[in-house]
Amino acid sequence: MITVQDLIYSYPKSENPTVKSVSFEVKEGEIFGFLGPSGAGKSTTQKVLTKLLKNYEGEIFIKNKNSKKELREWKSDYYNQIGVGFELPNHYSKLSALENLQFFASFYELDKQNLNQKLMQLLESVGLAKDAKKKVQDFSKGMKMRLNFVRALIHNPPILFLDEPTSGLDPVNGKIIKDIILNLKKEGKTIILTTHHMTDAEQLCDRVAFMVEGKIPLIDSPKNLKEKYGQRLLKVEYSQKEGTNRQNQFFELETLAQNEEFLKLINQNYIQSMHTQEATLEDIFIEVTGKKLI
Repeated sequence: MITVQDLIYSYPKSENPTVKSVSFEVKEGEIFGFLGPSGAGKSTTQKVLTKLLKNYEGEIFIKNKNSKKELREWKSDYYNQIGVGFELPNHYSKLSALENLQFFASFYELDKQNLNQKLMQLLESVGLAKDAKKKVQDFSKGMKMRLNFVRALIHNPPILFLDEPTSGLDPVNGKIIKDIILNLKKEGKTIILTTHHMTDAEQLCDRVAFMVEGKIPLIDSPKNLKEKYGQRLLKVEYSQKEGTNRQNQFFELETLAQNEEFLKLINQNYIQSMHTQEATLEDIFIEVTGKKLI
């Protein structure tokens, strides 16, 4: 769906490029994530892909069309093909939530029949239906973020660019947004996600690109990364009987069935918990890049 080759982008008057010769591919129907700390170049890369930033070096192909050479004849159609959820919500504060969606809907080639009903369904999906006629200036940050999210879905685009979609949301509303994103994937949407939240990347992404200081040192699936960098150990937390002091012991997974010490422990003690020692994406990110996500 998207191929990027040796992308370089420098902001005007900047001494060094923000994005430094990155290459990657996004497959049709997958959720591809950029995982990295603030300032890593994630949002800049997204802005180049959505044509908010120009004058880049390198090649970008979207649906087999060259982003530079075929831009003029494809430009209007391209914006009907993509939906963008920005990191910071930007609405018309004196308009209501529904009026904001109606206004942005007017930019697209949409069937106007039952449009308001469809917009109300979008608001309902993120718990804003009851606030449809409330002015956005009276919304909380979380409400603005949810409105910002559904605005990207107005025209049912096949490609979505979502920049920190759960930022500023409480756990309940964050889960609602993540569930919607997973459902969009089931519908066949291609989704490019930027985040510094390890949990979001792990729960949502088919593949993640670690991004730091404008470069991508690693691209792989969360599952493969955790298997490669995790320890093949089982941690057993136990006590001699319930309510007494707890102890921990580690065993190699490959030899559990033949490990007499392990079998003796679980037969003679009260087992509090058992967990494999998988590495988190944050652990792996730090090991690979030497940087923290925050």
